[in-house]
Amino acid sequence: MTAVPTIGVLALQGDVREHSRALEGAGARTLKVRRPEELEQIDGLVIPGGESTAMWKLARAFDLLEPLRKSIEAGLPAYGSCAGMIMLADRIQDGMPGQETVGGIDMTVRRNAFGRQVDSFEAEVPLTGMGDTPYHAVFIRAPWVEGVGDGVEVLGRADGGPNVGRIVAVRQGRLMATSFHPELTGDFRVHHYFADLVRRAMDQED
Repeated sequence: MTAVPTIGVLALQGDVREHSRALEGAGARTLKVRRPEELEQIDGLVIPGGESTAMWKLARAFDLLEPLRKSIEAGLPAYGSCAGMIMLADRIQDGMPGQETVGGIDMTVRRNAFGRQVDSFEAEVPLTGMGDTPYHAVFIRAPWVEGVGDGVEVLGRADGGPNVGRIVAVRQGRLMATSFHPELTGDFRVHHYFADLVRRAMDQED
């Protein structure tokens, strides 16, 4: 039988409901995560889009930042979209003074790189391992990846416009991130990819 993973969605701020719906469409159970003890009940974690500084401050206020770091260091699979990409980055450019991340992916992310809310756009992005059809991606106040370490696989780059070639999707082991918001489309390929990553991690733990 195919394992049914329980994937948490960090429910401090952002697109929690939309990610939960997409994960269920990808065959996973979901759990809203607001407390450290809930990290022990999940097989993987999604850090949604939203506002990265608000997410960081709320994670501090809920005593979640250090437990999140420890869980990811211990091998918990995680996926971050937009603000979630910033939260999973080891390094930030153009962050707020003192802004912290969970970290885990050896990358430098530029906050709000594609512009403000009024600069939001949609584009077709070819994604490695997610079929031959480019992904119709929604970018909202999106970051991009300035650079990655040797252990990071680039899954997708911007395929048009003035910022062509910018890195917008990455994976490092059990961690992955996108600049865009796949939860806002009806295309669940990114969530299927992550759910499969979580299932493989579960198999390795058995």
